[in-house]
Amino acid sequence: MRDQPAGMTGPELARALAGGWGLAGWTLRYAPVGAGSYHWVAAGDASGERRFVTVDDLDEKGWLGRTRPAVLAGLRTAMDAALTLRQAGLGFVAAPEPALTGETVRPLGARHAVTVFPFLAGSPGDWGEPLPAPERGELVTMLAALHQADPAAVRLPRADPGLSWRGDLETALAELGQRWTGGPYAEPARALLAGAAAPVRRQLDRLDRWAAGLAAAPVVVTHGEPHPGNVMRLPAAPGDTGQAGARLALIDWDTAGLAPPERDLWLVATESGDELHRYAELTGRPADPAAVEFYRLRWALDDLSCFLRDLRAPHRRTPGADDNWDRLESVIAGLLP
Repeated sequence: MRDQPAGMTGPELARALAGGWGLAGWTLRYAPVGAGSYHWVAAGDASGERRFVTVDDLDEKGWLGRTRPAVLAGLRTAMDAALTLRQAGLGFVAAPEPALTGETVRPLGARHAVTVFPFLAGSPGDWGEPLPAPERGELVTMLAALHQADPAAVRLPRADPGLSWRGDLETALAELGQRWTGGPYAEPARALLAGAAAPVRRQLDRLDRWAAGLAAAPVVVTHGEPHPGNVMRLPAAPGDTGQAGARLALIDWDTAGLAPPERDLWLVATESGDELHRYAELTGRPADPAAVEFYRLRWALDDLSCFLRDLRAPHRRTPGADDNWDRLESVIAGLLP
C-alpha cells in the first residue's frame, strides 16, 4: 500500500510492538509494498535484527467478515493456520511470529490489527509478470504439498466463493444514473462502469450459476492468492545446489481457507497445461477446467467490487487512489468481450 493508514500513528504502533512482542526501542520504516495491508520494517538498533510488521485495516477485509470483531477473528484464524502449517513441516509458509501472549494477531486500536513476521531477505515477484518456468514448477510442487495437508489440523473455514463487496457492486450498477461524489475518480469510475454494465451483469449471472455447482465440491487447504507477488525469492541456503539458486516462500496468508484446489491452481496454470498436468501427477487429482475458469472470473469480479467500493467512497488524489483507478480500468477491459 502506498498510502499510510488513516487513524493510526507511529508511536501507537511502536507501543504495540513493545508491549506485544517485546520490540521496545526498535526503529520503524514504512515499506510501501504489496496491496491490502500496510507494512513496516522494524529494526533493533543494538542487535541489528529485523522484523516485517503488517498492519491490517479491519474495515477493508470483506472476505473475513462484515464487522471488526469478525474480521479480527478471521485474520487470527488465518495466521494461526499459517503457523500450524509451518510447524507441520511446510517450510515455504511465511508464518507470523507469535506475540509474548502466544497470539499471532493483536488489535491495534479499534480499527486495526498488527502481525509480526520474521524478516525475509529476498525479493517478491510481480503480479503482472509470470514466474519463470523453474519457479512456476516449484510453486506447483508447493501447492501440491499444501493441498495434501490435513484440513483438520487447522481451524480454517470454507472460503466463501462470493465477492468481497457484492452489495457495493450491485449498488454501483443500480446508481449509474446519478452522480457519484466520492472524489476525483468517482465520476470517471461511473462512466467506465456504465460502458461495461451489460457485460458485467452477464458475468455476475455466470458466476452465480457456477458457484451453485461448486457448493458441494471437496475442499483442501488453500492459500487463496498464490500469484507471483506473493512468492518471495530467498537466497539459497548453505549447501543448496538447486538449479534455481534460490528458494521460494509463499507470503500473505490472510486469504487462506478451505476450498477446491482450483482456487489456487488458476493462478499458476498457463495455456500449455503443463502446470495442471504436473499437479495431477503429484496429487493424483486432475484439475477441473470449469472450476479453474470459475475462480479466474471470480477474481476479476472481486477486484471490480473492491475498486468500485474504494472509488465511490470519499477519497483524494493519492498514489493509492491512482493505483485503484488504473486497476479498475484494467479489470473492466478484461471483462469486456
